[in-house]
Amino acid sequence: MNWETMQVYLGLGDTKMHWVVRVFLVVLGTLIINFIATRILMRIDQQLEKTKTPWDNVLIHAAQKPIGVFIWLAGLSIAAEISGTEIDPNFSSLIKAIREVGVIVILTWFVLRCISESERTLTNSSKISTNVDYTTASAISKLLRASVVITSALVVLQTLGYSISGVLAFGGIGGIAVGFAAKDLLANFFGGLMVYLDRPFAIGDWIRSPDQNIEGTVEHIGWRQTRIRTFEKRPLYVPNSTFSLISVENPSRMTHRRINETIGVRYSDFSLLPTILSEIKDMVANHEDLDTNETYMVNFNQFGPSSLDFFIYAYTKTVDWRTYHNVKQDVLFKAMQIIESHDAEVAFPTHTVHMADDSQMRLLSEQVNSSDQLTKEQPQKEPSKESKSSQ
Repeated sequence: MNWETMQVYLGLGDTKMHWVVRVFLVVLGTLIINFIATRILMRIDQQLEKTKTPWDNVLIHAAQKPIGVFIWLAGLSIAAEISGTEIDPNFSSLIKAIREVGVIVILTWFVLRCISESERTLTNSSKISTNVDYTTASAISKLLRASVVITSALVVLQTLGYSISGVLAFGGIGGIAVGFAAKDLLANFFGGLMVYLDRPFAIGDWIRSPDQNIEGTVEHIGWRQTRIRTFEKRPLYVPNSTFSLISVENPSRMTHRRINETIGVRYSDFSLLPTILSEIKDMVANHEDLDTNETYMVNFNQFGPSSLDFFIYAYTKTVDWRTYHNVKQDVLFKAMQIIESHDAEVAFPTHTVHMADDSQMRLLSEQVNSSDQLTKEQPQKEPSKESKSSQ
């Protein structure tokens, strides 16, 4: 390529710059601007990390990727207009429509990222003194995202020349038909909404239903169904409408765990039982892991088939399952030690057999022998009667 050809392409002198070169320069400029904007946003984000408020970082994080895409959209649309006017003049109208729709999509993307970053900040940020409940933040976030997407779709339709009023009218008529056809889906939707508003449980809670065989840890609360991980580590998917029809127990929100155990001692230890009960009650009252502000009792309960039964009733301070069993084990061990310290024993099912003495055995033997002799003599008298009757 000689100098004269280069002058024609570069637009030196009286000639106009060739459109290929202009497209190349626009793309190169777009690349440079995008690089500079990315670096500036990264520096700003590093500086804003030092501030006490988290919301400035939310805007920067949400804007990083959309700004890059917006720069490329602007640059490529300019390049496409340059090439389009040279190739096909009618191509410019299509480029304009694509650019307008692209801007709407990028703005929607930015708002959705702002909502997601805000949700993450409200639930996990260390810069906020009181974090918002994850279930509530997730519900509000989903509602906002759905509203933004629907609004953006209507704006795109308006931009492309469609009548929004006609779409809304069609949606109103179609909504009635959809409501009848998808009543179960709507029931699940409103059931999920009630779960979000009433908050009988949240993600991570252990729940169970006395009405149905539902028990496990809540992993996800969706608009249609809730996923529960059972204690067999199996996922259980429950439609949200079910929670409006059943009773739900939330053991994760318990304040205490209860110890309610029955212990029996031998009948021969009856005289020691009042002292044993008194010492066990003192042990329960002074146990550091039991909450004595709640009801606690150690009382003789009943005369069992083979034991004198008493019960221990108390509440632990902890609600942790493993810690609770350690506390319960310690209480039972100490109760056993108190029983053994008085030379008493915990009873177990027994049967008592009373044996007769020698004189009673001889008398019983004589009675049996006399009964046998009478039985042997009875058949000998019967033939004599028969013979007399025959004569």
